[in-house]
Amino acid sequence: MEHRIFVYKSPIGDIYCSFGGAELIEISIKAGNRQSKKSHSLSPVAHHLFSELDAYFNGHLKEFNQKIKFISGTDFEHKVWLALKEIPYGETRSYKWIAEKVGSPKATRAVGQALKKNPMPIILPCHRVIASDGSIGGFSCGIEIKEWLLRHEGR
Repeated sequence: MEHRIFVYKSPIGDIYCSFGGAELIEISIKAGNRQSKKSHSLSPVAHHLFSELDAYFNGHLKEFNQKIKFISGTDFEHKVWLALKEIPYGETRSYKWIAEKVGSPKATRAVGQALKKNPMPIILPCHRVIASDGSIGGFSCGIEIKEWLLRHEGR
């Protein structure tokens, strides 16, 4: 299946959104090497996601309903990524909380490694995961973007 990439202009920079059919398969906030062609005409599925992103960045959307599909990752990583959807807008949870949620309470480091590979930041809100001591932790898109997103959500 050919992947189509659409670029969304956001307050945090260009967001590259890759779709496989009607499903979002990846978001990249940093431009990287792509094997698929960038499309210039917006598909209906990209239009839907861009409308949701507009609402999110305008402070009106708290939960995305975009259809997603994982094309990489282990079963553990999938569980971690899906657990992110349970963190409410404007709140944070710890790496330990995620580890417990996925049934591996001692796997906080593995959770951190899975979050580094999150294929859909913002949609699967890994920016809402912080260290147990309240420190911000890491973020694959950069700490400045994580801090911006948390401030945007009122944290």
